[in-house]
Amino acid sequence: MSVLLLFSAVCCAAPVSGAISAYVAIQTGLQDDGGISDGGTAADIPARMLTAYKKAATQVGQHVPTCRGMRWPILAGIAKVESNHAVDRNIADNGDIRPKIYGVLLNGSGAGGNTTAFPDTDGGTWDGTATGERAVGPFQLLPSTWEGIGEDANGDKTADPHNADDAALGAAIYLCGNGRDLTKRAQLKAAILQYNHSGEYVANVLGWIDQYTAAAKDPDLKNVPGKVRTVIEAALAQRGVPYSWGGGNASGTSYGICCSPSGKSGTTVKGFDCSGLTVYAYAKAGIRLPRTAAAQAGVGRRIPAGLGTGALKAGDLVFYADAPGRDATIYHVGIYLGSGQMINAPRPGAVVRLDAVSAMPGYAGGARLL
Repeated sequence: MSVLLLFSAVCCAAPVSGAISAYVAIQTGLQDDGGISDGGTAADIPARMLTAYKKAATQVGQHVPTCRGMRWPILAGIAKVESNHAVDRNIADNGDIRPKIYGVLLNGSGAGGNTTAFPDTDGGTWDGTATGERAVGPFQLLPSTWEGIGEDANGDKTADPHNADDAALGAAIYLCGNGRDLTKRAQLKAAILQYNHSGEYVANVLGWIDQYTAAAKDPDLKNVPGKVRTVIEAALAQRGVPYSWGGGNASGTSYGICCSPSGKSGTTVKGFDCSGLTVYAYAKAGIRLPRTAAAQAGVGRRIPAGLGTGALKAGDLVFYADAPGRDATIYHVGIYLGSGQMINAPRPGAVVRLDAVSAMPGYAGGARLL
């Protein structure tokens, strides 16, 4: 299945696009504004699945000794797109996932772009049918692919693509190929493209990998001055809090308003939008900010976009505009954390999280208040 997601908004919501695909790209007409915006933190991954990803990243060297750079955010990025981390399934302590996850039958019927028939290779052992092939498990691997990469990762003497540990290790082996260096962006892209021959798929998975990578890094605040640390710690403490259009104030979370440009209402969601989060965090340091992102650009010392993101310091506000250079078009604000990261309430359907500063379009500079 392939789902193309695209929406645009102003003030604390940003354009996103991506493809959610199984092993082969099969076009459908489904659309869902919130499909890829659950939040790129470990908080949206079931603990047992996260354990499987981390274990596979350490085990893969036993099977592909020449592979370099495998890490859990890579596996999480694939599994997010393929199965949303099996969040609607039961995951046993041993990693078995039930009900099992099956893709569509690849029989060349033509439905949704399914034009190529894949003959059965496993007699239905893994995909539950002997009439053809379908992708299986949280990493949506074809039985024919599993035959070449499947390994027992949890010690039960069975390599099962419906087991979280086994599936994660198999996916890691497949991505490593004959010995890729996944620390190199070009080789990482090649690995993902091998997994699914779609440019949209590669872009979507890379976006999730970048989010999980940012979330995996513990921020170093030891050299951050007092009031700046107060702001950052207040914002970091809100990670995982839902985005709410119009939500948040100096006292904390609140129910939002209706409606965002994509039609999402915050009236039933208690949380923050982008500028609500900054209002709250700066209030903890005794600074009162205007409520909207565009108005906040007029507070403090402005940092022009032309200086680049390297001019930002921890605690600075970070702005994004439809027309950079025209502050009236600013639609989004975050709080710079350092090392190219910001604390961000990105859009409806997401949560407060860490994102790369480059994750949002239209960088419009920053503002230093402390």
